[in-house]
Amino acid sequence: MNFVYLSPHFPPNYKQFCINLHNLGVNVLGLADEPYELLDPELQSVLTEYYRVMDMHNYDELLRALGYFTHKYGKLDRVESHNEYWLETEARLRTDFNILGLKNDDILHVKKKSLMKHVFNRAGVKVARGQVVHSFREAKKLIAKTGYPVVAKPDIGVGAAVTYTIHNDAQLKDFFATKPDLEYIVEEYVSGIIQTFDGLVDRDGNLVFYTSHQYSQGIMEIVNQDDLVYYYSLRDIPPDLEDAGRRVLKAYDVRERFFHFEFFRTPQNEIVALEVNMRPPGGFTTDMFNYANDIDIYQEWAHVVVFNKFTAEYSRKYHCCYVSRKFNRQYVRSHQEILDAFGKCCITHHDAISGVFSAALGDYGYLIRSPKLDEIFTMAAYIQEIS
Repeated sequence: MNFVYLSPHFPPNYKQFCINLHNLGVNVLGLADEPYELLDPELQSVLTEYYRVMDMHNYDELLRALGYFTHKYGKLDRVESHNEYWLETEARLRTDFNILGLKNDDILHVKKKSLMKHVFNRAGVKVARGQVVHSFREAKKLIAKTGYPVVAKPDIGVGAAVTYTIHNDAQLKDFFATKPDLEYIVEEYVSGIIQTFDGLVDRDGNLVFYTSHQYSQGIMEIVNQDDLVYYYSLRDIPPDLEDAGRRVLKAYDVRERFFHFEFFRTPQNEIVALEVNMRPPGGFTTDMFNYANDIDIYQEWAHVVVFNKFTAEYSRKYHCCYVSRKFNRQYVRSHQEILDAFGKCCITHHDAISGVFSAALGDYGYLIRSPKLDEIFTMAAYIQEIS
């Protein structure tokens, strides 16, 4: 099997995907603009070959790279990065080289929030009312139905960047006067907590692994208010959340992919679809899969790709929680005090966060776990307490 992995060095924990493909005898063909000598030595050791381009946004360079790989190794079987940023590039390459997976005809429905709403409706899952708007007048027609507040966000975008909550006509006028040159969707504001439905599907569309995470607050609020976040896995997934997640999976006909679906749970205990992401959840969440279940999701994904089999058994033994800290705060406890308090029993990993993700995920993160949710809350509060 010939597997082209785009940007295999980023984020750093994703090198595990390449390592496990290599361990199963796959030709892992790395493609990125990073100098080879700067790659992690362990990653270097598992790449059959590495092709460096000067600019990953230059599609002609990518075409030449895949043409070279095809000439040297034969037909290419997969192209992947597990990264939201490259989804459209992957789809274009798969289309041009007839490779299994999402192609050009599929990609808009997994990138455009306005088109996601059509899929949610087809799946029978409630969704916030909204539409793409191009003017103050169009927005006002929508708001006549929804009322204020509304949320304005790029129709294609991730991580709550350049997203706004608008409470009145004056703010709406200011938004249109100053907004970035992007296509925006405006939708009714939904109050609630964010719960996710995350997992992995095999080549036949069977759901082979799934879990759920709950956020301390919305990512939009975290980014816009420069706040701290923690989020944790649920040991027991609410039946209505699982039902909504499975409906969306079926509507999208997801195959041989990770997925990350976001929903609101409202104060009225309703599930409202927010958005879909056809890749693993970001940050260290794949590692959280492992620590919550005592499995190796990187290995299991490789098994699905190569053999179409998920071999691990899992029972959600723990709640695993990501707890962020930002360097612009003064905390009651030092890093060393946190390690002394919880390191031996409950901290499974801790590391700095890439600046690309720091607005949402902070500058430093701790992964903690416990079978008891109250212990998770206690540890998260201990880590994030401000002096």
